[in-house]
Amino acid sequence: MTTFYRADTQEAFEVHIQELIIAGWAGREQAGIDEHIEELKAIGVTPPSSTPLFYRVSADQLTTAETVQVLGRESSGEVEVVLIGTEQGTFVGIGSDHTDREAEAWSVAHSKQVCAKPVGSQVWPLDSVIDYWDELKMYSYATFNGEEVLYQQGGVTGLLHPKDLLQRFGRNEATLEPGQAMLCGTLPVIGGVRPSDAFRMVLEDPVTGRNLEHSYRIKTLSVVK
Repeated sequence: MTTFYRADTQEAFEVHIQELIIAGWAGREQAGIDEHIEELKAIGVTPPSSTPLFYRVSADQLTTAETVQVLGRESSGEVEVVLIGTEQGTFVGIGSDHTDREAEAWSVAHSKQVCAKPVGSQVWPLDSVIDYWDELKMYSYATFNGEEVLYQQGGVTGLLHPKDLLQRFGRNEATLEPGQAMLCGTLPVIGGVRPSDAFRMVLEDPVTGRNLEHSYRIKTLSVVK
């Protein structure tokens, strides 16, 4: 069970995540998709056969922990909106599709499974922001040698609207089934995809002035000892 908190009331609730989906190549405009494809081609990743693609990942990879362990030095985070289906409706949060880039060069699907998917425990009801969804903005910050730098920034307008994304997933409404969670696509990276020591992501609602934020550290394990 994963514990989340409504950011407006701080009410806690638990969700048994049974299905975790990664929406890959989920850009709204082809130019944005092409930019992300070129970023990943630069590190050896084969372009997708179609877009978007919905990768399935073990549900226990979703975590609200502040430290994740990875094997080797070839993984990195990327900021994503997270949708969470519950008995009380669908909620929106912020997370990271942390991915093993070395594995991604030979199998995107496999690389998604290798790393934990950190998400923030604070969430908003999706219906509280859906009417002005395109006003939301995402940011990520990566820490290199003790210095935090801006890694990604942009509006969610670069990504498919939840109604469109979920329709392509097979849902008739902008909702997920209770127990489903979906990471909904990312933004281009500033300075190229690269590993970091820590990662922080922010979802900003400029209409109300509120933010969702989560950060985590990356603990690198030796491949062998």
